[in-house]
Amino acid sequence: MPDLRQLVDDTYAEGFRSIYGEVLLTGRDRRWLGHAVAAVTGHASSTILCDCESGMVRWVDASQTPDNRPGCIVQFHVPRFRKDRREHLEKVMLARISQNALTCPTIRCFNLLDTEDYFKLGRKIALFGDGHQFRAVRYGQRGWVIPILGGEFFLTRRFGFQDGVMGGNLWFFGATEDAAIEAAEKAAIAVEQIPNTITPFPGGVAASGSKAGSRYSFMIASTYAEYCPTLRAKLGEQSKLPQGVQSVMEIIVNGR
Repeated sequence: MPDLRQLVDDTYAEGFRSIYGEVLLTGRDRRWLGHAVAAVTGHASSTILCDCESGMVRWVDASQTPDNRPGCIVQFHVPRFRKDRREHLEKVMLARISQNALTCPTIRCFNLLDTEDYFKLGRKIALFGDGHQFRAVRYGQRGWVIPILGGEFFLTRRFGFQDGVMGGNLWFFGATEDAAIEAAEKAAIAVEQIPNTITPFPGGVAASGSKAGSRYSFMIASTYAEYCPTLRAKLGEQSKLPQGVQSVMEIIVNGR
């Protein structure tokens, strides 16, 4: 067996601190719940150009939710190094819940983080009720009820947030594209079994692993040329890909 220390380039992983919110969405059935989850976590693969990194933690059986309906836990992460991190995360959650959960038929939204600091998102989103909204205790939760054309939308009053981690990454080198994808898929599925984690990229896999910076001053990240298989001949000795590698896939892990 080869010495693995000779095969591993011991440099760094780009994991960094985040602050994040975590909510439980419930719906009449998995179909509508799935639509809500897809919308709430959409366009949230990378904070390079997305407002946050978001994804599904896990599905929750109806027997374990406050309203006894199918549920799903989702997280919203923003980098902790942002000076406006608190205000930004509140805007992210305000927009994504009000525009994607409130609008989806049969959905309800529950806070999952009981923290000392919190956002009063329930009151703010309830203003959509135009004066007809009201506070109520339902499903064992204190929240707001908003009359809507489909019936009512319920969400809890306060939404907590806390420190997390984002950007933890693993690369998978494959002799073919299919081999690299298969390895990354298995890794993403394995992460699903780890509590309180998400893999925010499509299907949990990123085909465009990036490096910080660029030759263009307005770009904060760009393709990692030294690891691009199709640039091996062009870069010559500057290429860092081992012989035989024709594809590199990456998974990114965020969580508590």
